[in-house]
Amino acid sequence: MHTPALRQLNYRHLHYFWAVAKEGNLTRVATKLHVSQSALSAQIRQLEEQLGQPLFEREGRRLVLSETGQLVLGFAEGIFALGSELVEAVSTGQTQAVQRLRVGGVATLSRNFQENFLRPVVGLDGVHLVHESGSLEELLERLRVHRLDLVLSNSAVATEIDRPWRCRRLARQPVCLVGHPRPRGKPFRFPRDLADARLLLPGIGSDLRAQFDVLCEDLDVSYTLFAEVDDMAMLRLLARDSGGIALLPEVVVQDELRNGILQVYCTVPKVHENFYAITTARRLQPPILKQLLEGRLAAGQGAGSVRKKGAAR
Repeated sequence: MHTPALRQLNYRHLHYFWAVAKEGNLTRVATKLHVSQSALSAQIRQLEEQLGQPLFEREGRRLVLSETGQLVLGFAEGIFALGSELVEAVSTGQTQAVQRLRVGGVATLSRNFQENFLRPVVGLDGVHLVHESGSLEELLERLRVHRLDLVLSNSAVATEIDRPWRCRRLARQPVCLVGHPRPRGKPFRFPRDLADARLLLPGIGSDLRAQFDVLCEDLDVSYTLFAEVDDMAMLRLLARDSGGIALLPEVVVQDELRNGILQVYCTVPKVHENFYAITTARRLQPPILKQLLEGRLAAGQGAGSVRKKGAAR
């Protein structure tokens, strides 16, 4: 009985195609895979012959995916992501008594918010928490290949054909202006006092900064920029030590407010910080992840098993 050609798909050929599609350069991929460029091209041509469609088109010196190539790439992403998931499930504890929960936190996201959110799994018997920091792009790439189970971010992401993100908003918090305690009888008058304030603001590319700048334009007020900082941990330190007035959610400086080191001057109208949990479609999710996202866990008791990767911030 004749077996259709497509059912005899050569997954090595598919892997070579996938690598070139991701990199966009034959020479670099050939070097990474330790094969000659001619051999790499030949194997991709064999895949094209098997599928009966060209997968790449040339634009000058660049290789770009054809319409069929885009379709095949989507399938390849799913195939190789599933393979990574299989390896991770077997080798990292999902088949064992202890669950490992791997969480990535965007470097610009409040550490206090992350700690508050993750507190229910810290100290929970049978759970080993791994926390990593990085840029959103870096963390999403680790999530895509199942090296992370969850990414915490202050930016939403949209799902794509080859990246089926699941993005849910965990919280929406008002944003405040905070600084050292003011003398009694001298409250901060918003927006009148903005003109004389030395402001510590998030970086120009942040959603928080964009909301604030739009508000100031609508109110027709100007401000003096003292410093702009992308990292919330650094913004917290500057608010505490520099004497400037910082724009941030209260959770970022919750300890300083509690201890009286800093004071909320005002809640800024129409400006909010959003906190998101990003996961990806996969067959095997750690059971503890669903419980955490649904808020069905109480705070852990005891020291717990926590490992942090990356620089402390």
